[in-house]
Amino acid sequence: MLGDVLLITEKHEKAAKAIFDKIIAEKKEKFIIAISGESGSGKTELAHVLAKLFKEKGIRAKPLHIDNYYKIHPLERTEWRIKNIIENVVGFGEYDWEEINKNIEDFGKGKKSTMPCIDIVTDQVDMLTSDFGNVDMLIIDGLYAIETDAANLRIFIELTYHETKKAQQKRGKEPQNEYRMRVLEQEHKVVKSLKSKADIFIDKNYQVRFKR
Repeated sequence: MLGDVLLITEKHEKAAKAIFDKIIAEKKEKFIIAISGESGSGKTELAHVLAKLFKEKGIRAKPLHIDNYYKIHPLERTEWRIKNIIENVVGFGEYDWEEINKNIEDFGKGKKSTMPCIDIVTDQVDMLTSDFGNVDMLIIDGLYAIETDAANLRIFIELTYHETKKAQQKRGKEPQNEYRMRVLEQEHKVVKSLKSKADIFIDKNYQVRFKR
């Protein structure tokens, strides 16, 4: 998202390096990495550091942020969620998976593709066009990113919203109130259901382990 705040620390760099070493040995053409985890767990930071590591090796990696694909406009989402009952609507159905999959397909074909990008300063949804012709890798990050069928490698960050409150407050994207806590709890339940799909896990201490 445009204007997002990244809080990159040593733990993100160490985790990214461990994952990078594994990927570089197994990488295929048009490789897709998906990173899932709860709000504030470091998905975007990890994606950013990985992209930089690949760039140093001459591999072009394009981040794709699932949070840009909400069906409901940012300014309308809170009211919509409350009206439709948070526990009933927060989850996979909030995202435009058809558009996500279309952009992933365009990456695979090396085509130009137009994607949404939320400007968190203005709350506007801009449309940006990327040329995937020279892009070697796609790094998809988001709450439910590893739900993506096309992913070659799925990473799951095990930190929950209970442990990431400080990071969320620093990022300051949403106020920490009763509404937000209900959203985070519902997201927690949905994200947790995806854990079994992962190939790589990052624990609460940001240590990396690989699925056997």
